[in-house]
Amino acid sequence: MILTPTPISADLPEDPDFDDELDVELTPAMVGSDLSPITLALTPDACGQRLDKVVAGLVPQFSRSRIQQWFDGGHVLVDGKPKRGKDTAYGDEAVVIVPQSAPEDQAYTPEAIDLDIVHEDEHIIVVNKPAGLVVHPGAGNWAGTLLNGLLHHCPQLANVPRAGIVHRLDKDTSGLMVVGKTLAAQTDLVRQLQARTVKREYFALVWGTPQLSGTIDASMGRHPKDRVKMAVSTNFSAKPAITHYQRLSSGVLEGRPVSLVQCQLETGRTHQIRVHMMSIGFALVGDTVYGKQHLAPFFHRQALQARRLGLVHPGTGEDWEWIVPLAGDFAELIAQCGIPEPEAA
Repeated sequence: MILTPTPISADLPEDPDFDDELDVELTPAMVGSDLSPITLALTPDACGQRLDKVVAGLVPQFSRSRIQQWFDGGHVLVDGKPKRGKDTAYGDEAVVIVPQSAPEDQAYTPEAIDLDIVHEDEHIIVVNKPAGLVVHPGAGNWAGTLLNGLLHHCPQLANVPRAGIVHRLDKDTSGLMVVGKTLAAQTDLVRQLQARTVKREYFALVWGTPQLSGTIDASMGRHPKDRVKMAVSTNFSAKPAITHYQRLSSGVLEGRPVSLVQCQLETGRTHQIRVHMMSIGFALVGDTVYGKQHLAPFFHRQALQARRLGLVHPGTGEDWEWIVPLAGDFAELIAQCGIPEPEAA
């Protein structure tokens, strides 16, 4: 559902939950997009060395891991025959490499993906991202992402870093995101995010009954044993993280108490709401990473949605706000718990 933007109310709580820890800076297609065969003639100084090391040194535009993959796949011929990368070079061989594209080479390929565009003008696009959609390409998800869909919807985004994306939501988190259609608009949005003036409101369904309201002030960093996860941390490298929450209503799911909470963040750390709520004993329903595993089957994803988005329009300088209803599966979940969907304030 698309709602008409309205001016931001003065008392809207601040909630800039942007991800300031983007680990991978993607680049369009690989260096050397010409995939025609490459012919090499080894010289005596290669004698005694591993073939993959020698070949990698002669074609530095490709990574050694890429070269190894081609050896393993039989795409490197030595004197007309496939060889293993660990085999020894003699120094007089003729080597033919038949380069193969990798999934990440297509990371910036436009794809026709159905996008829920809440608002679009010459400066920005506001998208209501569904759960299950990855925001940008990365390991294991080199295609079918929001970025690919944006490039198809708006080809000019190919000229903007990260296709205009300035923040992200987890794959299984639904809700509002803003994209800059020009470099100037993207830069302006990034500065607003850095200044913590972008306002976003999240709804989460948690196990248990937290107090009516509270603030979680606990620094966060990478989990010491599982680098995929984040954790509350006192390590010197941990970053400050502050979450304000308010319990809106409570209900029951499969005989266990649950609560719908509204969250606002002063900081934007990866998985901040999920980690902070878990740290005080109220993990999100459906969260298989930070929640209780035996309770995971009661919902197919973490029950979390970015429901409200407010910012200063980079083209007009005016304050705008967008609100979307809860995603269908989330709305059904809270109804199952006997919790009415909150009306937009």
